[in-house]
Amino acid sequence: MTHPFLDLAPLSAGRFAAIEDRVARLLGTGQDVVIMQGEALLPLEGAIRAAAGPGTVALNVVTGPYGQTFGNWLRDCGATVHDLSVPFHTAVSAEQVRQAFTEHPEIDFVSLVHAEAATGNTNPVAEIGEVVRAHGALFYLDAVASVGAEPVLPQEWGVDLCVIGAQKAMGGPAGVSAVSVSERAWARMAANPGAPRRSYLSLLDWKERWIDGGRKALLHAPAQLEMLALEACVERIEAEGLGTVMARHASAAAATRAGALALGGGLEPYVYKAGNAAPVATTLRAPSDVDASELVARALESDPALPLAAGGGALAAEMIRVNHYGPDATRGAVQGCLAALGAALAERGLKADPEAARRAVEDAWDRPGGPDLSEA
Repeated sequence: MTHPFLDLAPLSAGRFAAIEDRVARLLGTGQDVVIMQGEALLPLEGAIRAAAGPGTVALNVVTGPYGQTFGNWLRDCGATVHDLSVPFHTAVSAEQVRQAFTEHPEIDFVSLVHAEAATGNTNPVAEIGEVVRAHGALFYLDAVASVGAEPVLPQEWGVDLCVIGAQKAMGGPAGVSAVSVSERAWARMAANPGAPRRSYLSLLDWKERWIDGGRKALLHAPAQLEMLALEACVERIEAEGLGTVMARHASAAAATRAGALALGGGLEPYVYKAGNAAPVATTLRAPSDVDASELVARALESDPALPLAAGGGALAAEMIRVNHYGPDATRGAVQGCLAALGAALAERGLKADPEAARRAVEDAWDRPGGPDLSEA
């Protein structure tokens, strides 16, 4: 018996390299791009452990849970870490990063999450990159959630280590990920005696055995199905056009924000300022007397396939996530989520207006942006 997922010819080194090249074009970079055979936590942790160690002084920007994780990894490597934390309903500014350098001029490593799908905010990487470059620090960026939803340009922005995953806005697999690496970052890793070697976490193994070897022999058997899925995902983005894909995400975010406000029932955007809201997912604050996880569970009873979730951890009681990314960056997905939330609110005796929400979604879809609550 044959099966289309099983009886496949081995993935060649040449095809693996060609997929890397397509990912590099997606990022608009001439830097080395390494595709790693695991979910994005693999290169996220591997890059920190390769580039940081005792003597590293890191500025770790915390705008959500992943920033907290990066700080833990940096400390575990022996780095001195200065956390720059901002409320999860906002974003960090380039001026705040500049002030951190003024207070700690010895900083030589900066870690930042571009878009936090978990909290719904996004950070101004291009502006922050200018500040980081001016101080000569190494710049590490988690762009897993942002790639495909908004511009991600590591070389142009001076990002030395930029990690992406395909499972969100790119609409691809979760089992492979990629990291773009600057020459400065490779040099930092090579000089770090604590950088992982002969390890699944090792970027230097890929550099020395794959890139320096002319990309002719893979380190180990590739995750074939995931690599083929990544290739198909990039092909689909190329066919639609990256700009069109990003525009869909921007429209979905603007429409969700406008629709939630029109729906009423006590829902409001979790991220106050529209300019700080990520295109990949919109977070909403539940009414003060309503448990968000219970509201989401009730809404999903009508359609379990809706891209709705409660916030993670401590945010589960107050936050609702509309995960309008990848194939769910559509009017239908947004309308379905808001209609289900409206019905769940009405069941609790809260006044909601699904028709007003529907009209607001249609009106907002083609004019990305959204209401700014920062002065409210």
